Amino acid sequence: MEDFIAGLPKCELHLHIEGTLEPELKFELAARNGLELPYRSVEEMRAAYSFDSLPSFLTVYYEGMRVLRTEPDFYDLAMAYLRKAAAQNVRYAEIFFDPQAHTGRGVPFDVVIRGLRRALLDAEARLGVRAQLIMCFLRDFQPEYAMATLLESLPYKEWIAGVGLDSDEQGNPPLKFAEVYARARAEGYLLTMHCDVDQDDAAEHIRQAIEDIGVDRIDHGVNILEDQRLVELVRERGMGLTCSPISNGYVTGSLKAEGIRKLMDLGVRVTVNSDDPAYFAGYVQENLIALHEALQLNEEELAGLERNAFEVTWLPRRLKDSYLAEIDAYVSSRVS
Repeated sequence: MEDFIAGLPKCELHLHIEGTLEPELKFELAARNGLELPYRSVEEMRAAYSFDSLPSFLTVYYEGMRVLRTEPDFYDLAMAYLRKAAAQNVRYAEIFFDPQAHTGRGVPFDVVIRGLRRALLDAEARLGVRAQLIMCFLRDFQPEYAMATLLESLPYKEWIAGVGLDSDEQGNPPLKFAEVYARARAEGYLLTMHCDVDQDDAAEHIRQAIEDIGVDRIDHGVNILEDQRLVELVRERGMGLTCSPISNGYVTGSLKAEGIRKLMDLGVRVTVNSDDPAYFAGYVQENLIALHEALQLNEEELAGLERNAFEVTWLPRRLKDSYLAEIDAYVSSRVS
């Protein structure tokens, strides 16, 4: 089954590019930029990746970003992920980036997005991996800062598929950013939003995201199972949930595999993604393997997860159909 998963054409919809910053590259960029890291080795750095909650993860996550200073840094970061994605047969990815985490420490928006954009173009040409960017707002800052970031993004609108909302959800409900999201929609951006696993008022936050904000997709979102009406709403609208099993395990102590299984059985378009793989020790292939081992998924169920992912991408129908045909051809070749 691991061979099947390795060869399966894949789609990744919940991936923070800053969360792909592996220790080796972190040391390389620190040296390039004349920075000292609080670790003596890659092994010591990895050993520090011990998280038991979302806030404990975010502390280490934001600390690591300070090595990202120049356009080549962001290019190298994105290319490193895209090479890994290509090796795991990821055919398409929608990639989060957090401009406020960089502009807030003096790195210009233009530096960030130009480095990322150049990597996406090179990866498509050289690796055959197509990708788009999703600009996330940090929800533990004020909505005025998010609005300023949205306005700063407009000259680069053609390079950004949509907007998202991430960081610490505690005390930062979706409605806090209602005006920002309304402006983003008016500017033509598609909308997604993190509704992290097992947060306070999780089901109510999901309801706000869907009914009040009008998002196109929910990131994480397993807690819709707390409200049958939400399950029916998501299913009726054909919305996708971008789940991350290994990430769930780090910050909640559970892969939430049983919840994912139930969502699959209920006909919800659940997808499997890696979230922050440099910190959670698992890219999309490892997440699929972990979920398979927990649930004993068969080949058709695994292929179905990838079909869900391509169906809820922000791609034109013809491209979705092209990727879906790749999955069908792969599954058929296994049968024959």
